[in-house]
Amino acid sequence: MLSCEEFLPMVCGKLLGDGCIVKQEERKPRFQFIHSIKDKEWCYDCYFRLKDYLPLTGPHYKRNEDTRVKAGYTESYYVQSRTHDHITNLRTVWYKNGKKVLPFEFLKKYLTPLALVWWYQDDGHLKKDSTIPRKIILSTESFTPIENKKLCQLLKGRYSLLFSIDKQNRIILYNQFQIQYFLYLINPYLHPCMFRKTITSCEIYNRISNSKRTTIYLPDHINLISPTREINEKLSALPDIFTIIKGDDFYTNELLTFIESTKTSVTKKPYQITVSEDNLQNLSILNKMTGLTASILAHLCFIDSQPIFLK
Repeated sequence: MLSCEEFLPMVCGKLLGDGCIVKQEERKPRFQFIHSIKDKEWCYDCYFRLKDYLPLTGPHYKRNEDTRVKAGYTESYYVQSRTHDHITNLRTVWYKNGKKVLPFEFLKKYLTPLALVWWYQDDGHLKKDSTIPRKIILSTESFTPIENKKLCQLLKGRYSLLFSIDKQNRIILYNQFQIQYFLYLINPYLHPCMFRKTITSCEIYNRISNSKRTTIYLPDHINLISPTREINEKLSALPDIFTIIKGDDFYTNELLTFIESTKTSVTKKPYQITVSEDNLQNLSILNKMTGLTASILAHLCFIDSQPIFLK
């Protein structure tokens, strides 16, 4: 049976995503969610993980005639609850005058990584060019622009995630480091049927650059006499970053602050160098794993980066 620490974040993610609390006149509210047939496994998983706290029925198969799609119909599975005090209480928190209104005090308490992954699996999308991640989209069109702005502020304050709002009123991550960091937060909870919404290890290791000549940008206070030799020597520390990532100690607050500081107007100097084969391999893989550029990875190698990775 789920603990309250798991149940309420899951409900939080569900209500940010495809879940709703419906209420007919003069009747008590009911909890409901619907998923397309391709997400049948996810629908069943949500049902089994919530049914100990909510009196759910289903999942039920549903077919709707729809001339807008090629097949002429859509198929889905839906789950609906019987009435319960939990649902009545949630309705008072999430709905005002019959309309869903984001309850930010509730979100501040329960928007955990578990809630994030439930929200993402419902309403999130990872856009890729081939196997290169370009952006993460959370479909927030149904929320007001003010609510989405506050959502972005909450995600920045809680997780240092820098979402922005696009013209369709969706919130989006564009930066590759931010994308990889978001996926790191949610991957431990991701359902196998949703692996299409992440980056797999085989995609990472299959995309290795063949170019050895590259330009590394470093802060101008780092003075180099023999750039190719000195940078390659420092890059020999890259395997240490692999070790830190495997030990789950990579995304510290110190690292997030450091990455944000690299965007400021610090003067940088370009060094066009030839990267050794081993260093090139490590740079390429770490770039795909973290979204960090070769220049930022090199900068980490030039500083005493150990404190950055200490939680």
